[in-house]
Amino acid sequence: MISIDRMQEMLEEIAAEFPEAFYEKLNGGICLLPETKTSPYARQGDLYTMGEYHRNAMGRYINIYYGSFCRVYGYLDEPALYEQLKKTLAHEFTHHMEDLAGERGLEIKDEEDLEKYLYGNEPR
Repeated sequence: MISIDRMQEMLEEIAAEFPEAFYEKLNGGICLLPETKTSPYARQGDLYTMGEYHRNAMGRYINIYYGSFCRVYGYLDEPALYEQLKKTLAHEFTHHMEDLAGERGLEIKDEEDLEKYLYGNEPR
């Protein structure tokens, strides 16, 4: 797995690829945090949070979790890891852009994906 410093460099490269409009009202920016974040819905510690979009009294910001990337994608080479990081940042930017537009499409899809993880095809 690459170092957190190298991942920060990669994240900055990826972030620079997004249009300036994506940063509107993202006053807290993008933070790479060292921790591993296990989802509160994890059945046996097997579901990790790679990134999160936040909107609160502190403003709007995106957190990316280095430890979660290590846990889930630690076996990948750097180019493949770069692509996963790019997908994660794009996902979080989508949450941000939808939030600004008053939309919830990706949030609803994330909820549906979580239900599939929790219940599979079992009736509820």
